[in-house]
Order: sequence, then C-alpha cells, then structure tokens
Amino acid sequence: MTENPEQSFEAALKALEDVVHKLESGDAPLDESIALYERGQQLRGICQARLDAAQARIEAIILGPDGSPQGTRPFDAD
Repeated sequence: MTENPEQSFEAALKALEDVVHKLESGDAPLDESIALYERGQQLRGICQARLDAAQARIEAIILGPDGSPQGTRPFDAD
C-alpha cells in the first residue's frame, strides 16, 4: 500500500472508502487494522490536498453596478 501523491481525488476517496469499510467490518487482525488506519490517514491527506488545491483555483465573478461581469477575485477574499 504505497502512497501516490498524484492520485486523483476520486481514486483516493474510493480507496479511503474501501479502507473504512474494512476497518468497520472488524474482520482485520490488529496489525492489519493498524496498517489500514495508517493508509487511511495517507488517503485523507491526499483528498484534503486535492480539495485545498481546488478551492484555491475557484474564483468568484465580480459584478459591476449594472450587473455585468467586471472581473474575478479569489474565492476566499473578502
């Protein structure tokens, strides 16, 4: 179970869901459960990084007084 930092959000999320399902089943021995938990943490990090990158790319459209688009600003700017 090696980490692939270039893994897509969707692939990482699916893998994370698989890990959670295996952990919730309670069928894995302790050592395997620990390894699954560690893998889940890696996958969570990949998903969070992808979400952070997506949010940074989102821009809000600034409308002028007449309602026409005047430009853009970063998503989280006030």
